[in-house]
Amino acid sequence: MSPAHPLGLAPSKIIAVHLNYKSRAAERGRTPSAPSYFLKPPSSLSCHDAVIERPAGCRLMAFEGEIALVIGPTARGVAPERAMDHVQWITVANDAGVYDLRYADRGANLRSKGADGFTPVGPVLVDPASVDLANLRLRTWVNGTLVQDATTADMIFSFDQIVADLSRLMTLEAGDVILTGTPAGASVVEPGDTVEVELGTSGRLSNTIVDARVPLAPYGAMPRFTETDRADAYGGVLDEARPRRLDEPTTALLNGVSTATLSSVLRKRGLEHMFIEGVRPARPDLRLLGTAHTLEYLPLREDLFAARGGGMNAQKRAVEEIGPGQVLVIGARGEAGSGTIGDILALRALRRGATGIVTDGGLRDSPSFAALDLPTYHGPAHAAVLGRRHVPWAVGVAVACGGVLVEPGDILVGDAEGVIVIPPGIAPEVAAEAAEQERQERFIHEQVSAGASIEGLYPLGPARRAQYQAWVASHPDEESR
Repeated sequence: MSPAHPLGLAPSKIIAVHLNYKSRAAERGRTPSAPSYFLKPPSSLSCHDAVIERPAGCRLMAFEGEIALVIGPTARGVAPERAMDHVQWITVANDAGVYDLRYADRGANLRSKGADGFTPVGPVLVDPASVDLANLRLRTWVNGTLVQDATTADMIFSFDQIVADLSRLMTLEAGDVILTGTPAGASVVEPGDTVEVELGTSGRLSNTIVDARVPLAPYGAMPRFTETDRADAYGGVLDEARPRRLDEPTTALLNGVSTATLSSVLRKRGLEHMFIEGVRPARPDLRLLGTAHTLEYLPLREDLFAARGGGMNAQKRAVEEIGPGQVLVIGARGEAGSGTIGDILALRALRRGATGIVTDGGLRDSPSFAALDLPTYHGPAHAAVLGRRHVPWAVGVAVACGGVLVEPGDILVGDAEGVIVIPPGIAPEVAAEAAEQERQERFIHEQVSAGASIEGLYPLGPARRAQYQAWVASHPDEESR
């Protein structure tokens, strides 16, 4: 039995609206024509100052500041104009959840949003007659920083519409709680973070995130998520910041420069650990370019491999979820004692539009990759399957590959020398600078070949700048590169 709520709340059900703010709809890229809902169990109810436990193994713990309605008189079949007569109180809630378990219930959100403590409500109850329902201000802070700020004027569906709509088919009983949706700005929080939600100036609902102390038992759905889940958890921001596809001008420039030049350009920006070490190309004649789609392997633990290694495990999901223009990046801790991927899964990735594979672990079926038109970079060849040293753990998470931290959506460029990682936000400027650097180096090479001294020439100094510009002008093919 759940402990008594300090405000005396004891709902028979908690109903949450999926999408109900225009700003949130803009993040999601869709606007509903009618409200849709999901249920949260009453046992998820919590209160001000209670902790919110992130289940063991989960990484995408998200908050959603929301206005909550508390039903008073029973409502069944009420019209919109009478709906608010059945709302006794208004307050705030944090519709907490983990995107790592969203896949498990086919949209019902039971495990992702229904865990104990995932619905803190309070700290005070406000009489709806005492406020302007059409212009209520809702704000959320994380560690003191304002992250959500909206009013009910931004709502797609008003309170009275929601209550009336629900009452058409079900009885809303005294004490039932309705969460009315969250505005833009909801995102991921980590253990130690404190989330505060406030309605007007009525007082902040405050809850701190902690990691669960007890491991999640392996006899049910285990945490996992895709790049899409990750983007949704962060509010859709990743869809813009980390696109699946590169724009054409940047693609053309990156395809024309070496990883050595890109490394030099990145180093000027303080990024000195972007070259993936310990991997070699299966096909040095192929060039790699694409955005990262990540797969994490953890060290073998036999009891966990039994639960996570079979069936549609993380390795197979990573292949089936990869999209056009993406590179499968496998973080295998540099472990050389087992294969991490073989030719059949690599062929499937190629058929799905993948543009490459990078693994700092072993490559299985390595002779077959010589005939596969998929740029693949790998550690030593190894015939053993991954269960010898690895547990396939997660898709769409940050991984360490060859000493480089790679996030989903990072850009990878590979040539015969190796693979380098480029943060997507600076890719266009890095590509342009690298192309210019190589243009200068072609000029310098030509001058040195003709007998010129490298003094003031390499690197290109001011005295040689005019000569260089004249050279570019006399080589139209250089201007177009």
